[in-house]
Amino acid sequence: MTGFNRRDLLKVSGATLLTAMAPRLAFADVATETPLHGLSAFGELKYPMGFTHFDYTSPDAPKGGIFSFSPHNWVLNQSPQTFNTLNTFTNKGDAPPRMELCFDTLMASALDEPDSIYGLVAETVTVSADRNTFTFKLRPEARFHDGSPITADDAVFSFETLKEKGHPQLRLTLAEMAKIIALDSHTVRLTFSGKHSDRAILDIASIPIFSKEWYSTRDFEASTMEPPLGSGAYRVGRVAPGQTIEYERVKDYWAKDLNVQRGQNHFDRIKIDFYRERQPEFEAFKKGDILWRLEATAKTWATEYNFPAVQQNRVIKHKFSAEKRAVLQAWAINQRREHFRDPQVREAIALCFDFEWTQKNLFYGAYERSQSVFEQSDFRASGKPSPEELAIMEPLRDRLPEAIFGEALLQTPSDGSGRDRKNLKRASDLLNKAGFKRDGDKLVDAKGGQLNLELLIYAEVFTRSYSPFINNLKAIGVNAYLRMVDPAQYQLRIQNFDFDMIGMAVQLSPTPTRESLEEIFGSKGKDIPGSYNFPGTADPIVDALIAKVSDAKSRDELVSLLRVLDRLLRIRRDWIPNWYSANHPIAYWDMFGFKEPKPDYGFPVETLWWFDEAKAKAIGKG
Repeated sequence: MTGFNRRDLLKVSGATLLTAMAPRLAFADVATETPLHGLSAFGELKYPMGFTHFDYTSPDAPKGGIFSFSPHNWVLNQSPQTFNTLNTFTNKGDAPPRMELCFDTLMASALDEPDSIYGLVAETVTVSADRNTFTFKLRPEARFHDGSPITADDAVFSFETLKEKGHPQLRLTLAEMAKIIALDSHTVRLTFSGKHSDRAILDIASIPIFSKEWYSTRDFEASTMEPPLGSGAYRVGRVAPGQTIEYERVKDYWAKDLNVQRGQNHFDRIKIDFYRERQPEFEAFKKGDILWRLEATAKTWATEYNFPAVQQNRVIKHKFSAEKRAVLQAWAINQRREHFRDPQVREAIALCFDFEWTQKNLFYGAYERSQSVFEQSDFRASGKPSPEELAIMEPLRDRLPEAIFGEALLQTPSDGSGRDRKNLKRASDLLNKAGFKRDGDKLVDAKGGQLNLELLIYAEVFTRSYSPFINNLKAIGVNAYLRMVDPAQYQLRIQNFDFDMIGMAVQLSPTPTRESLEEIFGSKGKDIPGSYNFPGTADPIVDALIAKVSDAKSRDELVSLLRVLDRLLRIRRDWIPNWYSANHPIAYWDMFGFKEPKPDYGFPVETLWWFDEAKAKAIGKG
């Protein structure tokens, strides 16, 4: 699966605002024209004005050491297998994960709250009476790495440039920003079009700020290996294109003692080595060249962690709980291609995947069957619609499929044989109803065109779990096959929607906004290269439900809306949910300190863990 966690960069979905002086008030009750130190959704801010640090951070932890790890999530144009540019904010090339560590944002997220952010570059934010304009007061001490101040002009330049030239996901986020101006050197006023959701501001407040002066002599859209001028806790260090990148801690980082950064960013260096395949990466971990990894292959976790360092307790295996965030792990079927526009075809394809057999024979019982586009969250629909869901659905009854008023759709289980005849017969019948007929050993449409299905992958590891699926598709006459391409070509093809079917894993915000949902499920992203609308969903009812997210006045209302959306998307079968894990299987060399329990809404080990010299010496890594 391709792993994305879009909120690593846009960490918090848009939120309703709370006043710093009265943190228990809801958005509608907040006094306007009052400077606020934090923003949240549907509830109180955990941290009051003047807090010293987030509870999950470790202010007394030592600084130093190196953290060499394999990233388990990435954003925008980043790739964990190779890189050919250090520009991660456009749609060109492949950038290394964690480039965002080099940049600061107006506000920073709290990972022990579902949807709160607090001032970083911005000391306060003030909301206008109509809640359409937001004024940020910047900290005068905020600095870029060259010592130059971060000014209002830099923020204006950043947002305007990203809206025009940035990665499609950032352009969609900024779509309803009507105007942004500098009132003085440290005051920024941002005005929306009026078509935005109330909570969209928090997405924008989490967008990086660039140096206007630095980019005055450079092409912002260029694919380049020149390290950018940043302002964050780390800067780019040693680089070997496509092989290795190191991020160096900025020891005079301007915000190191600021409450939203205090107790984080302990390692002197963060190192990422790049491997095209997982097995060489695993071998590097066994040797101690890599020190931390999330094991994404069930067979490896179950059978291959028996090497000497594990037996000697120098390497620790541990399962950390997953975040309390919705996970979409599924196959996307590209409806831009005519043969896949009929939902009967997509249902037939889904019936050919035998999860029960795969779980027993290939996954070692490590996964659960995914049913929802909002798996592992309150947004996952189950059973019959609640009265609150029906209240949303009834006005749309004549535009909704009748099935949505019944039990939430569950994927058809198999008999676990690996080739369930009943399911394959049902799949064949659906394809016949969709207009495909047998012509010898193949299926053709009314014009004689063969039904082909290319499942695009970028690593050999996927062949093991995908091949039985492909074989079942072939058994019913689909000309199905795996196509493996190199990581750069894979990135280019999915950005341009040049595929029949791909696997995808996306971790959503704990409180999704209308704008973030539009990027994945809405028709706005269908024809924008680089968007996450991989299936090409373009359904006015889906759009209408997403639009209602802006009107949610409480978390309960949001939950009901997204459960209705989940019901509809399951019936449409734009995505075929496959499997998920309730925990993170982590292996690491026992030379680190960390605080438990981990925060519920994020797991940035590279900024929260630290080097423990005594432990390192005890295992010969001192």
